[in-house]
Amino acid sequence: MPESYPVVEVDPEWVGPEGMGTKQKFWYRKADDQGPAWLFKYPQPNTGQHWAEKIAAEIAHALDIGHARVELAEFDRRRGSVSESFALAGAELVHGNQILAWTVAGYDRTVRFGQSDHSFKNIWTSFERIFQERTAAEDNRTAFAEYMVLDVIGNTDRHHENWGLLRSRDGDEWRGVLAPSFDHASSLGRELLDERRALLLNEERVDRYSERGRGGIYWSGDARYGPSPLTLVRAAAERHGSCFRGILDRVAELPDSLVTELVRRVPTDWMSETARAFVINLIRYNRNQLRELVR
Repeated sequence: MPESYPVVEVDPEWVGPEGMGTKQKFWYRKADDQGPAWLFKYPQPNTGQHWAEKIAAEIAHALDIGHARVELAEFDRRRGSVSESFALAGAELVHGNQILAWTVAGYDRTVRFGQSDHSFKNIWTSFERIFQERTAAEDNRTAFAEYMVLDVIGNTDRHHENWGLLRSRDGDEWRGVLAPSFDHASSLGRELLDERRALLLNEERVDRYSERGRGGIYWSGDARYGPSPLTLVRAAAERHGSCFRGILDRVAELPDSLVTELVRRVPTDWMSETARAFVINLIRYNRNQLRELVR
């Protein structure tokens, strides 16, 4: 059994008054620490959002995808996860809904779910409208392609406030870059109960679970639902292969042994054996499907 991930014990002295109530998340900083703040999040009841967040971050690290650092954590004897702030040195996070409101006529930034204008085409086009230099637009598209591939692990929550640009002022100009990927709690079948996971495993239907998921990015503005992250990547990579090639090559090299290790490092009392088996099977299935795109 590989060494378990550490669990951060969040000291109440690090937390302001707003974190001591019933909120589902709060920011804190260690006493006398001048480093970044951290965001503590409680998982929704009967879900694995805390371990899903951690495993997704470790997968991102293994694939060299920019992401927020995540650790398992406990506060006041309750379990959760903590994410390190990446908005440093005066940088400002501009969310996707703000970006699309600037670049897409009539975009309603207040509609968080069911927003069909949050489409791949609109997102892709927004980069060339924001970045005047073609190389900058392509670099940020490539980074976004990596996030889309990361979502194939099962993240169905890439809504328009779940990505953005970090911008900062450089003299009289604003400069920006795609922010690290963040908020992956809605991943890896975290919502399923073990009874359902066992049924999917026993009936060999993990593939159907993956293929039928509905993601937060639509293919087109007239679609009723967002396709699964896997379906979305298949379609996008076919049209924009140069932006996807690097990350797909890296995914293709992801070994079974590493997938198993990253899942097995979640402490034994945080995640059931059934959940581990399901997550390992889900990641392997999706990785194998992505391998088909580079053959």
